[in-house]
Amino acid sequence: MASTTVLSLAAVLSLVPAAVSSVWGPFARDGRFWALAGAAAVGATAWAAVQARAGWETGFAEAIWVTVAGVLVMFLLLAAFLRHAWRLSPILLPYLVVLALLATIWSHAPARPLLGDAPPAWIVLHIAASVVTYVLLTLAAIAGVAVLLQERALRRKQRHRLTERLPSVADAERLELRLLLAAEAVLGVGILTGMGTQYFSRGVVLTFDHKTVLTIIAFVVIGVLLTAHYRIGLRGRRAARIALAGYLLVTLGYPGVKFVTDVLIA
Repeated sequence: MASTTVLSLAAVLSLVPAAVSSVWGPFARDGRFWALAGAAAVGATAWAAVQARAGWETGFAEAIWVTVAGVLVMFLLLAAFLRHAWRLSPILLPYLVVLALLATIWSHAPARPLLGDAPPAWIVLHIAASVVTYVLLTLAAIAGVAVLLQERALRRKQRHRLTERLPSVADAERLELRLLLAAEAVLGVGILTGMGTQYFSRGVVLTFDHKTVLTIIAFVVIGVLLTAHYRIGLRGRRAARIALAGYLLVTLGYPGVKFVTDVLIA
């Protein structure tokens, strides 16, 4: 138990330099940025891999660490190919440090092996879709927060260190919508594979538990947001708030349910 805590804290510490530098250090997409963000991604991914070495488990801490690692890897890819994506780092990296600390605090919570009679390839596909969906929605939510902060600064005609580092409203909004489109597509795959897993395991297509209901509602909310954007031009604060609502729903359905079952009532 003690060694697990030490390794988890070491993984947390690998994130801290990148988070601190993104808020207070020199701000550029240069070698320093790639080195610190890369070290954070390696540290989180290595610890997530160590936890999964005995097979996929459904514990709260494991789910959070997989999310942190996935978000960092996806963020680096976006930063490499999209010009303004790296500017989300002043919000994203400190947020990931908080998530990693939460995972470390509750690392003692019992992890349960994944159960089910579905074919292994089907289960792997469902897990991958679930993780990728949450990774994309996390990044979309961070972009939405950037939109809200930038619009607030523009209304108040106030600029400060954080808003000067974030992408512009237009750039953040464009990134948010791209991520939501990708998340909606992958979430649809996750729902379908989840239905298949339920059928193989219980003989029913849908089980209306908390996770399923929240996930379906999130799928509808994000779909409505995307439709409203392309048909009536919904954007800005309203779009960002709806995107955050979708992220909250998936958070309640994914790590939220794990926190209740593995921590609160374990």
